[in-house]
Amino acid sequence: MPALSRVQGAPHTHPIQVLARFRVLVHVIAYMSSATPWGIEAREVQVEVGADFGLPAMQLIGLPDTAVRESRDRVRSAIRNSGYDLKNRNVVINLAPADLKKEGNQLDLPIALGLLTAHRELTPDSLEGRMACGELGLDGEVRPIRGALQVAELACRHGIRELLLPAANSRQAAALSGTPVVPITHLRDAIQHLSGDLTIGPATPLPRGDTEAAVPDFSDVRGQETAKRALEIAAAGGHNVLFVGPPGTGKTMLARRLPGILPPLTESEAITVTKIHSLARAARMNGLLWARPFRSPHAGVSSSGLIGGGSMPRPGEISLAHGGVLFLDELPEFRRDALEALRQPLEDGTVTVVRAQARLTFPARFTLVAASNPCRCGHLGDPRAECVCTTRDVDGYRRKLSGPLLDRIDLHIEMPVPSLDELKGPASETSASIAERVSAARGTQASRFSADHPTPLNSAMTRRHLDRHCRPTSAAQSLIDAAFERLAMSARALTRALKVARTIADLDRSPKVDVTHVAEAIQYRPLDRTGP
Repeated sequence: MPALSRVQGAPHTHPIQVLARFRVLVHVIAYMSSATPWGIEAREVQVEVGADFGLPAMQLIGLPDTAVRESRDRVRSAIRNSGYDLKNRNVVINLAPADLKKEGNQLDLPIALGLLTAHRELTPDSLEGRMACGELGLDGEVRPIRGALQVAELACRHGIRELLLPAANSRQAAALSGTPVVPITHLRDAIQHLSGDLTIGPATPLPRGDTEAAVPDFSDVRGQETAKRALEIAAAGGHNVLFVGPPGTGKTMLARRLPGILPPLTESEAITVTKIHSLARAARMNGLLWARPFRSPHAGVSSSGLIGGGSMPRPGEISLAHGGVLFLDELPEFRRDALEALRQPLEDGTVTVVRAQARLTFPARFTLVAASNPCRCGHLGDPRAECVCTTRDVDGYRRKLSGPLLDRIDLHIEMPVPSLDELKGPASETSASIAERVSAARGTQASRFSADHPTPLNSAMTRRHLDRHCRPTSAAQSLIDAAFERLAMSARALTRALKVARTIADLDRSPKVDVTHVAEAIQYRPLDRTGP
């Protein structure tokens, strides 16, 4: 068979070579910076979109979870409803780094912008130096995301010149100065802003709100002066409290008033609290959380719900209470494994959740306020009603709380049933006046620990700080020695009693820990011998 002839003077080109050159001409790769939450931090994600000649398809790679994989359908619909039409091409979307698990709803917006750039609706220069996060609705609406504050912090560290976020999260992220935050309400607005057809000004942070009026006041409480004093000490030094008493003695009422005497959150504390809570809820968080958290989980909460967990770990109740109060009502009714899991966070102020996909550490520096009945029926020691529990029932109920857990609770308060005269008595001291003394005591601690301790509270003192700042007088030391022998106190219980004594001395503005301070601290630990 004769060889195929070619036109004279024309270069010989094989058909496969022609197709290969055509594929090179239409192949486009677009890059868009984004981020994914990683605990209370964020990790950078590079969205790479490659559009190539071939059968129409869209492939998403880079360890996406289910929510991220479903973004392909959301993005297609959002682009179409924004007035743009993607050409029929073979598209590959890579989420780098490839070994980092991507989870959540925040990658829709950068994927859409990368697709539009790969299809030449946007120029690559328009994405340079910018970062975007946001969930897309089918109509192109940009919806809020979790962890917006973490993303803004990451953008500041990496020198991003502009951050595109959902409008519902923008004012929260704008609380961190450094990177301008552009509020986006619709995909169309983001496209026009990047193309220069529309200029969207940066978001401004919300002013600090006043939340004190929402907290109940101590002036509503009649009687229970010992319990009020214990809460003042707890607020001043960051100590944990256990109330034991029959139903109706005011345990819950007092616990709910504790945030009202705590000092206001500092800006750094508010940022940390907001970062934690933004992982649990995306909507209605357009601004920093300035109120001290108060968390009151049900007794049926699981260990993961209390401590934190999930396939990709998220914060539990103890982390959501960071900087505030964790109230556990009916403490013996909680699951034993959940209560025992509290022991390490109560000591360290952090909790580390380990799963197959990640090992994450969350802050958990909170004030624990727990409440318990004296027995299962609740009427042991109640003059108004007769207890129907047997001695065996009472012992079994008390044994639900382990000794190591009780050691970590600084103040054990037995609450009697208030008398009629106490209930009819005059209004007690207001939260504002108690808060003044608490603030002064915390100021003393801040000046004491400012140079050598990250957490300026007496409850967080180490052995070295105890030796330096809690040297009791000779009379006080004699009382400590006697209490250790006669009350069978553990070394941890004795250390915590000494920390409480230091806080009482700070409230009295005393530079020394005297015998009166030690005596009051020891009287708050009656359960070391008897149990609840």
